[in-house]
Order: sequence, then structure tokens, then C-alpha cells
Amino acid sequence: MDNQILEFKDSYSTFNGKIKVEDMGKIRSKTPYIVIGNRIPRSFFWTSGIGESDITIHAGSYHLALKEAGIERYNVMVYSSIMPGIAVECPKPTQEEVVHGSVIETIMAVASGKKGRRLTVGIIYGWLYHKITGKRYGGLVCEYNGNNKEDAAKKNLRDSLDELYYNGFSEDYEMKGIRMETRSFIPKKKFGTAMVVIGFKDYLYPVIPEISYV
Repeated sequence: MDNQILEFKDSYSTFNGKIKVEDMGKIRSKTPYIVIGNRIPRSFFWTSGIGESDITIHAGSYHLALKEAGIERYNVMVYSSIMPGIAVECPKPTQEEVVHGSVIETIMAVASGKKGRRLTVGIIYGWLYHKITGKRYGGLVCEYNGNNKEDAAKKNLRDSLDELYYNGFSEDYEMKGIRMETRSFIPKKKFGTAMVVIGFKDYLYPVIPEISYV
């Protein structure tokens, strides 16, 4: 690579033209980058699905549960359970809106198992409002995945949400707008999967007011 000459164009640089490979670092050092903070999920939607397969779980019942939920064309990432205060519910994306292979980030309750054993999943959230200002602070979310019937799963979800609320938030915040969704079934094929999902459609990116040079 020594003495190799490259054509180099960079709209952020004062240089355009031919340059030796070993001198590339000098040009990169002039390129500005914005600094952004952690992105904040904004629009979200609810969905759920169940799937069964006689072949396998991941490429079988799990995929078919994603298909019923309408998110099988995404690459799925899973969050822990916090909702930002700015989050607003929106309609689930249509198939026409989905870019095949794009990434969707979610809060997900999922359970997979074998034929004849019940699979139950659920998600619950509640919004925290400041007791003095009334401003919405954010949301707490809990998931359930297991083998109980839905009534027991719902009790578990509410107990879990209350435990979070009364251990760190109840003094300053009131919890309102509680919502819960569950799914439950007994697979008839060799493998089964059930899921309840909160999916995020878009985000805010805070821009930190400084320029970094790399």
C-alpha cells in the first residue's frame, strides 16, 4: 500500500484531488462530525402473534409468530422496560411501509415451548405523572412469559408493575394510564411461540452543541 495514489473527494474537507494512502489521516483529521446523545424512542405501536411449527422454533414457530404480529420483515432488537415521557402511540406500520431487512426496536414478551404445554405472554405499562407539576415523566413496563393461564399472568404483571412503582417512584409520581395485553395458547404442533410486542417507529436524536474532529 506504500506510495499508492488514491482519488479523494470529501465535501467536508478543504482538499479534493489525488493523495498518497499514508497521508489519508491528515485529511480525515479535518472532517467535522456532529455529536449526538442517546436516541429517544418516540412513536410506538402494540402488536402480538402466535405461531406453530413441526420443524423448529427460531426459523419456525418464532418466525410465524412474528408474521402474525406483522413484523416478520424486520430485524428485531429488544429493549429493557422503560418508556420515555415523549412516547406516543401510533398505528402499526402497514406492509407497504416496512423496508425488508430494516431494524425495529421493541419491548417484547415472548415464550416458546413444545406441543401440549401452555404458553402465555403479556406486557403492562403505566405512565408516571409528577404529583406537583402534572408533567408526564415517563413509563414503567413489565413483561410476563411463562406457562400460567392468562388470569394468573395478568396478576403477575400488575404485581410486578406495582413493585416497580412503589420502589422508587411513588413518592413523587402518580401512575396512570395503565394498559395490559396478553396472549395464551397451547401448541398443537411440535413447537410453539407466543409474543406481545411494543414496537418503536421513530426516534429523537439530541444534538450536543459542539463539533468533534476525528
